[in-house]
Amino acid sequence: MKLDDFDFHLPEGLIATRPARPRSSARLLLAQGPATRDLHVRDLTDLLGPGDLLVLNDTKVIPARLTGTRARQTPQGEVVAKVEITLLEPDAHGGWKALAKPLRKLKQGEVIRFGEALSAEVSEIAETGLTLRFDAEGDAFDAALSQVGAMPLPPYIAALRAPDEADREDYQTVWARNTGAVAAPTASLHFDAELLEALRAKGVRFTHVTLHVGAGTFLPVKVEDVTTHKMHGEWGEVTAEAAEAINATRKAGGRVIPVGTTALRLIESAAKDDGTIAPYQGVTEIFIYPGYRFKVTDALMTNFHLPKSTLLMLVSALMGQDRIREIYRHAVDSNYRFFSYGDASLLIP
Repeated sequence: MKLDDFDFHLPEGLIATRPARPRSSARLLLAQGPATRDLHVRDLTDLLGPGDLLVLNDTKVIPARLTGTRARQTPQGEVVAKVEITLLEPDAHGGWKALAKPLRKLKQGEVIRFGEALSAEVSEIAETGLTLRFDAEGDAFDAALSQVGAMPLPPYIAALRAPDEADREDYQTVWARNTGAVAAPTASLHFDAELLEALRAKGVRFTHVTLHVGAGTFLPVKVEDVTTHKMHGEWGEVTAEAAEAINATRKAGGRVIPVGTTALRLIESAAKDDGTIAPYQGVTEIFIYPGYRFKVTDALMTNFHLPKSTLLMLVSALMGQDRIREIYRHAVDSNYRFFSYGDASLLIP
């Protein structure tokens, strides 16, 4: 299975840099077996009903993009240089792993200041990143980060425009509650309070899981044989309550429909071979590509993914490679908007 098997041509003009407003007005491509229909996200109320369970990722994105300065004394006086930081994840010792630009000019032990609200010491430098130890923790750290940080827009959006205040709301789900992600579960961005209430009125049920989406979700696949790719790890939790809701849905003959690949990867990690699911907490590195046998997922709501990405491989596993090629060809020809702020699809094998 070669990397080129998952390539397709995407005109740059189809990359969405802003979300649809209102959220549920985004377009929705319904792919049910061999049939394809062009709808809108608000039409989910006609597609879902009693017996359906939507599995939602309740992770909360932190404003992980920071711009700071570091100062050094030279014979000519103090030299101040700009440093750009992207937080990745906390480590087990109270620090934060991060990317830095320019990394090679930083030194261990020096301090980066992010205005008056926050500063951090460079405690460790590696080939691909560094570890920072901030001068605040807990609620004080969250408050300072909210003050000085910007939302970590994906590289393909950040290359076209800078993050701004609108992204603090746009790049966050309406049910976000567990802080820790540095990328949004983007299929969930299409839901607003009105749509959720309309779905409840139709008998659709919801349960929440947590997967803290990491920056690794944007890492390219660099191996030609995709089966040898090593997936990045992300921390997740399926509570006893969520496991019970999923098991009860399956037992009653209903459909388990994760919203987003993050929720899907987590429940597939927690599922047993017989399709039952147990409470789960830990790091998942599950890599789903064609040939994978889904244990608990009956359908998937997801956005449109990058060429040659692990997420395109995941949806190819769910629908079949030839079918996904048809779906993506239709999406491009019909001017669907792609990636994090783009339109959505409902994939039903």
